Amino acid sequence: MSDTSGLITPALVDLYLAPEDKSEALRVLAQRLVAEGRVTDLEGFLADIAAREAQAPTGMGDGIGIPHCRSPHVTQPSLAFGRSARGVDFDAPDGRPADLIFMIAAPAGADDTHLQILAALARRLMDPAFTGALREAESPSAVAARINGEEAPVAATEAVPAPETPATLQPTAADGGLRLVAVTSCPTGIAHTYMAAKALELAATRAGARIQVETQGSAGTTPLDPEVIAAADAVIFAHDVEIRDRARFAGKPTVDVGVKAGVNRADDLIAQAAGLVTGAGTRPTTAAVTAPATVVTASAPGEHWAQRLRTYLMTGVSYMIPFVAAGGLLIALAFAIGGYQIASAPSVLGHFDWTSSHSWAAMLFQTGKTSFGFLVPVLSGYIAWAIADRAALAAGIAGGAVSVAVGAGFLGGIVSGLVAGFLVLWMIRWNVPRAIRGIMPVVVIPLLSVAVVGFLMFVVVGSPIASAMTGLTDWLNGLSGSNAIMLGALLGAMMAFDMGGPLNKVAYTFAAGALTTAGTTPDAGSLKVMAAVMAAGMTPPLGLALATVVRSRLFSPEERENGKAAWVLGASFITEGAIPFAAADPLRVIPAGIAGSMTAGGLSMAFGSTLRAPHGGIWVLPLIGSPFLYLVAVAAGTAVTATVVVLLKGMRKPAAAAAGFPVAGKEAVAA
Repeated sequence: MSDTSGLITPALVDLYLAPEDKSEALRVLAQRLVAEGRVTDLEGFLADIAAREAQAPTGMGDGIGIPHCRSPHVTQPSLAFGRSARGVDFDAPDGRPADLIFMIAAPAGADDTHLQILAALARRLMDPAFTGALREAESPSAVAARINGEEAPVAATEAVPAPETPATLQPTAADGGLRLVAVTSCPTGIAHTYMAAKALELAATRAGARIQVETQGSAGTTPLDPEVIAAADAVIFAHDVEIRDRARFAGKPTVDVGVKAGVNRADDLIAQAAGLVTGAGTRPTTAAVTAPATVVTASAPGEHWAQRLRTYLMTGVSYMIPFVAAGGLLIALAFAIGGYQIASAPSVLGHFDWTSSHSWAAMLFQTGKTSFGFLVPVLSGYIAWAIADRAALAAGIAGGAVSVAVGAGFLGGIVSGLVAGFLVLWMIRWNVPRAIRGIMPVVVIPLLSVAVVGFLMFVVVGSPIASAMTGLTDWLNGLSGSNAIMLGALLGAMMAFDMGGPLNKVAYTFAAGALTTAGTTPDAGSLKVMAAVMAAGMTPPLGLALATVVRSRLFSPEERENGKAAWVLGASFITEGAIPFAAADPLRVIPAGIAGSMTAGGLSMAFGSTLRAPHGGIWVLPLIGSPFLYLVAVAAGTAVTATVVVLLKGMRKPAAAAAGFPVAGKEAVAA
């Protein structure tokens, strides 16, 4: 067995996988990886697997489950295989429990050769002959040999299909038939990317069509030839992360779905593409969303418009946050060094003294203010980009800049981004002559879209939105008493409801946008709003971390391990540190988080704490107004979250034990 083929050994095969519970089945398979030295830390690896499972189900249908992850605890690319007689529920789209479970473990820094092996395996999972042979195999050695692509030690009834190179042209389609191109991608780039590619290739062959697929996965990407794209009749995007260089496909009829649709509904997608070409199908949805280091969802047919709108806004916010964080922290540091009067300092161009703290403070303030100047254009530009890709960036950014110029602020940026995105999306779908198709994304679309969006923002909608922004700023600055407390509690509930999701981002955007209008008043209402939002965002992970300490038996070993990290994440204002807990037990964790965040947000507003820095957690404590009372608000919210989650979980456990179910990871003893 060579180094490159030793993905699995007989010791990593369990032909009689007993647990029906998913978490227990994953633990059994992971223990085999640990025993073979393929994984160094069982609990750490299981936490990484659980984090991937929380992103999206890994049940593929047809009785196949592919739990997988990249993990620093993996020593070499490996696979543990389990065959279950009763099946394990992996939330497959067809509802069928998985009897074949492939646990794919990739090192965090796996090289291209090893990742290509995993990619080849993922493609082979779409071959019924391959999975059928695994269902019939009688020994672990036969399973290991077949997965590794070696000759099985016993006579096989069919040949093992050789791994295929991505983007292989199907030779069976008749000349002159339907020509398609496709791009597949998934968050980890290990399994779904290549399974979707194989499924589309097989479906195209069955339909008598020709297709080339570009897999944008971890094993590297071979871009489609521009001539192939130009000759294609239609495009299929099956992805959960943004397609790279999407403008290459501008003007083509497009089917745009999530990557799992490419795996499970490949025949339907080929038919939809054919319908677009002949004019018999519906127009495609082309919007997709991306964000840095996070998991992204593509718009699929039938998705509600409100869901798509939220994803567009979240994309803009995600790209805006670095500008907010950099600018806000620089401004906050400037005020800490030079006081609030530093805002009126002359330009450091020609007035900079290397030995003067006042000059350094002025430089920090002016740099931060410049960074803040990009906030609205970036928000607007990437909302437009989420809707219609790179071709919409120019109109979105220009619209955001006009919004700043007319005083419409971040509300104007949201409007200009949406207008620019949908305008360009409509223009992309124009059926233009091939002769000018190449200049559409670089000349025609930017020229027309920037002109239209500029006109709308200057002449039509800019002034009304500017008036609304002025009113919002005046209202925030005038908040006091019960009104301020109620606003803080409401924003706190939004921060904790989805812990980094749409409502969380709406609340954060509201606070960050208001921060840009704060001016130089030390106790402006907008500064109080920012403080309340950060306090509310810190308490869910802190509260759950505290709960794992005071009532550890109510949490699984994986949750207790996550609790250690949640202390740091919560203290750093990273609300997403609570997501592993919420994914495992949402009905108890989310209400507890909301209760604690409402407490923290309301108390912060009641205490009048202020914050000009848009991020940082306890690390920007010197920049917080009334810091001691602010810590009291955070501590109170943390205590409420921990108390509520302990009470709710404590009510569940006795009931579960009485029913004979496992409690805290141990088997209940039958009476």
